[in-house]
Amino acid sequence: MLTSAAKPSAAKTSPQAHRKAAGFTLLELLVVLVVVGIMLGMVSMNALPNKKQALLGDAKRVALLLQLAREEAIVRNRPVAFELDSEQFRFYVRGDSGWQLLNDNDLFRERSFKNSPLAITMQPSPNQTALPLKIIFGREPVDKPFTLTFGYEDATATIQADGIGHFSVE
Repeated sequence: MLTSAAKPSAAKTSPQAHRKAAGFTLLELLVVLVVVGIMLGMVSMNALPNKKQALLGDAKRVALLLQLAREEAIVRNRPVAFELDSEQFRFYVRGDSGWQLLNDNDLFRERSFKNSPLAITMQPSPNQTALPLKIIFGREPVDKPFTLTFGYEDATATIQADGIGHFSVE
């Protein structure tokens, strides 16, 4: 037999206590799904490399390697050349028997651009007009400043060299 003390009374259960046990509302779930969807969209846009990002990546890699090549010329006390065409680039060192491919170091190995063929321009214009284009770093710590521009379809990336060893990418 149940007594009145054992029965739950209707006055003790309030609508607020009942709502806490019910879970999330449909509106709250929809807001969370929209926020998650926007965040996934932003991540996927940044995760998939586009042509401009690939071109900027190539330009940054070349700028760092140009800085290393300049320092290598000073350390070796021999000129180092950077040669590029529309599809790849390589480094040479001036030896006793002429220019030799610099392949004793993995950093200076021959590499290909991610997107090719590239349109390449240099300011001031070098003496040569056709590709491959060659930039020579001497033993002196000061060189001539130049601007090297890579273009692929509608994207461009520019390497600015100030002549004293700083290379920046725009």
